[in-house]
Amino acid sequence: MDLSTALTDAVAAYRRRPADLLPFYVLGTAIPVITRAVTAAGFVAAYAYLEMTGRIERVRTALAEGDLGSMPDPEADPAAFQRWTDSLGTVLDPVADPVVLGVVAVTLVATIVLSVVLSAGVSAGQYAACLARLRDDRGTLAGIGGVRAYWPSVLGAYLLEVAIWVAATLGAAIAVAVASIIHPVLGVLAALAALLGWTVIVLCTRAVLAFAPVAIVVDDVGVLGGVDAGLGYIRANPADALGYYAVAIAALFVVASAGGALALVEAPSLVGLASLLVVAPGLDLVKTGLFGRWRGTVDPAAPPDVPLRESVRAGVGRGWSEMTGFVRATLPTHALVVAVAVASFALGWVAAGPFEDVVTASIAARLEGHLPPAAAAEFFANNWTVALGTAFAGVVLAVPTLVALWFNGFVFGIAFRLETDLLELVAFVIPHGLLEIPALFIAGAVGLQLGRSGWRTWRGTDSRVTLADDLERAFRVLVGVGILLLLAGLIEGFVSPYYFRFVRPFVPPSVADALA
Repeated sequence: MDLSTALTDAVAAYRRRPADLLPFYVLGTAIPVITRAVTAAGFVAAYAYLEMTGRIERVRTALAEGDLGSMPDPEADPAAFQRWTDSLGTVLDPVADPVVLGVVAVTLVATIVLSVVLSAGVSAGQYAACLARLRDDRGTLAGIGGVRAYWPSVLGAYLLEVAIWVAATLGAAIAVAVASIIHPVLGVLAALAALLGWTVIVLCTRAVLAFAPVAIVVDDVGVLGGVDAGLGYIRANPADALGYYAVAIAALFVVASAGGALALVEAPSLVGLASLLVVAPGLDLVKTGLFGRWRGTVDPAAPPDVPLRESVRAGVGRGWSEMTGFVRATLPTHALVVAVAVASFALGWVAAGPFEDVVTASIAARLEGHLPPAAAAEFFANNWTVALGTAFAGVVLAVPTLVALWFNGFVFGIAFRLETDLLELVAFVIPHGLLEIPALFIAGAVGLQLGRSGWRTWRGTDSRVTLADDLERAFRVLVGVGILLLLAGLIEGFVSPYYFRFVRPFVPPSVADALA
């Protein structure tokens, strides 16, 4: 199978039923949301300890009795800012307790381990979904089975690669250290040789193990079997393998270049969203197609029978109708989401009270250098990515979604309490918030529904088919959410920062005083 055929098959498999493939790539964005639940548990445990030991009360008393004043501008007066941070450090000294530091360390280790395991599981599901779509089978259902069957082997392949990298790094460091002891010039030469050797080892390892996870899924083998099969593919098809590497490097170069360019205008999230929904699944489909056709387990893909424009129009329309139908069918779930958000906002507002005159925030300052087109793109891409991750994280018994809702509401409560001009902040939020906030609530409700589906599947009450149906439905609902967030992003970029300067003179003094 040549590379051009693999590219054609990848496009055809992607276009035919994207909602049957992309949910497993969206699950990748849910991993940080899931691990954040572990971080939140550690935070709650540390806070409970500090509260029970009276350390939080000592901090409150120090803040009330101290004279910190407001935070100085670090650029205008660095010395004053340093004195202020030193004083704040003294006030917060009771928080630096060995037990708290231990809880933080355990939480960090648990978060890293969980993130690695989840990444392996999601990757296994992605490759299984790609293989199924190239066979014109149901991708989401195959992905669920792939997670259960292949995550240990995919994790082993990843750990093997990391181990080789670590061994190469340690070997190079030791060689350079020994050579430097013998003679400085020899140390320099050894460093150059070690750098070259390390680079060769890392690139060769990446080249071979790039096909190992695919081989694990396609051939249904373990770690060593996957590595051996991946190496066998490269030996048998060096030109196609090199072609895939070239395509992957070119894609990464384009993504990095676009990301760098958009970062200059503070809009990098658009590239991340494109990578999530297009680049990552595209590369995986190509790689799986190359290996699968070599093994004889993938047949040529039938071309899409609907033009791209009509496919996009139909997908957007179905996403909107799925979203509106979902809202009508799950009003109690939405009420719960709103209750969690409001309660966490209130808690954040109360928690920020002691810091109200110490740390300040300003919406006007955050909008300095605002570039409407770039800002609109960034607001849309960032908010939709957050919505996707928040919703799909709910598949883990809904807990991560609830934590995300609580965390976001809590942070917003703090931000509103510390705002120097609350009237301006409220006025800024209202135009786009009328669409953005309900959209994020819908994403939260999707997460809770997926949690229910995940729980029932785990208990054996529902089948994997039902879970696959719910994952696909969730993705289509989130397409509708994306439409809302696109409109909200345009309003936030082009309207929200500007209209209030013309409206403010007409605001009744009573309203302005109430929000002062």
